[in-house]
Formats: sequence, structure tokens, C-alpha cells
Amino acid sequence: MADPSIELPRRIRAALRRALLSWFDKNARDLPWRRTRRPYRVWVSEIMLQQTRVEAVIPYYQRFIRAFPRLRDLAAAGEDEVLKLWEGLGYYSRARNLRNAAKKIATERGGRLPRTAAQWREIPGVGRYAAGAIASIAFGERRAALDGNVKRALARLFAIQRPIEETAALRSLWALAEALVPPKRPGDFNQAMMELGARICLPKRPRCGQCPVSRWCQARAFGVQEALPKRREKKPAPHHEIVAAVIARHGRYLLGKRPPNAMLGGLWEFPGGKVEPGETPEQALARELKEELGVEVEVGPLVATVDHAYSHFTITLHAYRCSIVGGRPQARYHSRIQWVSRSGLGRHALPAANYKFLDRL
Repeated sequence: MADPSIELPRRIRAALRRALLSWFDKNARDLPWRRTRRPYRVWVSEIMLQQTRVEAVIPYYQRFIRAFPRLRDLAAAGEDEVLKLWEGLGYYSRARNLRNAAKKIATERGGRLPRTAAQWREIPGVGRYAAGAIASIAFGERRAALDGNVKRALARLFAIQRPIEETAALRSLWALAEALVPPKRPGDFNQAMMELGARICLPKRPRCGQCPVSRWCQARAFGVQEALPKRREKKPAPHHEIVAAVIARHGRYLLGKRPPNAMLGGLWEFPGGKVEPGETPEQALARELKEELGVEVEVGPLVATVDHAYSHFTITLHAYRCSIVGGRPQARYHSRIQWVSRSGLGRHALPAANYKFLDRL
């Protein structure tokens, strides 16, 4: 069984397109971003949907559009306001890029959104997939949109034998996706492919009996649909011990805003950092606060120990009450520091791990 030729017979392409679009017309989910072709809203939805389940995105999208119904509203918004609305959705660089791009479009393009995939690729945070999705859905440009669901469906349809992370396999998948997109209704076709992967061509136990294009599926013909797509072997996710300081003064807590280029950039946090080899958590916390804030602290009792998983690693976070015994806090690492009341914590976008011990304060 070899990888397919990219040259698909015209007859097969036409039949596959018809079958998939007919199925989509009858079975497409009623999602809020599908009720419009307005480019701004399509753009927001596609950025939110990157590496995130549809079910998780729906309430965030609805709240975001209520707060920023037009591009100019987003362009005028503060970063903290945008991040607070994004809080819990993860991959926060998407929110920062979205806001920065809105400001750039408002000032440099007079608020006019790009129309072509090539133009969209010049916008911060918009890669090849999102550019193709936005241009095809909002403007009818014949461009492919290759997300994880589409990769899986195509790898099975055409029995791609190489791990789909490999460059050669990705080239084949993009070429197949581009060849399949029809001149008419390209946006609907791309959404149909995404829907097929999300609801029928599932990672485990694909629903081949309900698949509108199963007659052309090479993986099913060979009985290997559950063995594809092939993936590289994953390394075990690393684990880190993290410490955080709960420093109170007159009923307010000291928070730092993470620098924009750091992981979780722009979010506010209880200051701290990683425990290095050979350190106790208490030693690590005293060192981190000296480096980050320029203060000497007395590390007090443990507030809580919580576990949290990110996409590529896991952490155990130890939060301690601390008292400043020397120096005055300075934003040496954080972009800003601020004393915040207990009730005010809810108005700041915090990392999810920090929320796990707030009820202990």
C-alpha cells in the first residue's frame, strides 16, 4: 500500500465533492459563527478554534462578540480586558495577536480586512490554515484549510503511510486538500471536511458506516482506518515543581503581569517560579522573589499544593504565604506589578493553576 498520487482523477474529485457537500447541507451543526459570513467574525472564530474543541469555543465566541462586535471595538480594547474574556480558553498568544492585529488593521488599513489568503498570512497570528479558512469562508477564495480534523480524514481517505507530522506527509496532505477544494462553495467544502473529521472520522472508532465518502476511502478498503493516521512517538511530558508567593498588605495581594513574550504572557500571577535541582521549595521561592521583585522574604506556611496540566508539560504548584522583610517590590521580570484586593482578583486574568488555590486565601 503506497501513498497516493496527488493527481486525483477529475471524476473522483467531482463525486467526492458532491457527496460531502450534500451530507454537510443536511447535517451541519448550527454553530454561531456559521450564521454569518462577516469576515471579522469568521476571523475571530477561526483563531479561537485553533487547537480547541468547538464545544469549548461556543460560549467564549458569544461573549467575545458581545463585548467586541466590530473590529474597531476590539482595536480600542485594552489588553487586560481582552485577556479576561479569553481566560480559560488557553493559548493566550492568540488573544494578544488578535487584538494587536485589530489595532494594526484599524490604523494601517483603515479598518479594511484582508480579502485573500495571501493578505491574511501577513496578519499577526494567522497561519496557512487560518488564512485559507477565512478567505474561503468569508470571501469565496478557492483555498484549502488543513486543520487536525482534516489531516486525519485525508490521511485515511488516501492511506497516507508516513507520520503526518513529517514534512513530506504534510506536503502531500496540503496538495490533496488544495486539489479537492471546488471552485464553487470552497468555504462550505472546507467546513464540511472539518465537520467530517470532528463528527465521523473520529480519532478512535471512526463511524465509517455513516461516512458520506467511505466508498472512496483507501484506509477502509484495506481495513486500516483505526491504524491511521500514523504519528511520531510522543516523548513523556516533562513535569516541573513551581512555587508561588501569596504576599498580603492591608488586605491586598501582590500580583505581577507576565511579560508579553513569555508563556501565558499578559496574564497576572502570584509571583514565583521553578524549583531548580537541589533546592527546597522555600529556597526556590526566596531566590525567585529576589530575582523577580528585588525583595527579601520570609517564607511562611503552605497555602496549598495543586497539580495542573498544560499541553506539553505538567506542574505541581506550591503556594506559600510570604512576608517582605527587605526591599521594595519592583517589576524586574514582570511588565507590571500591582496590589489587588481579594474581590479585585476576579477582574484580572489569571493562570488556571492560580485559581486552584484562591479559595484558600
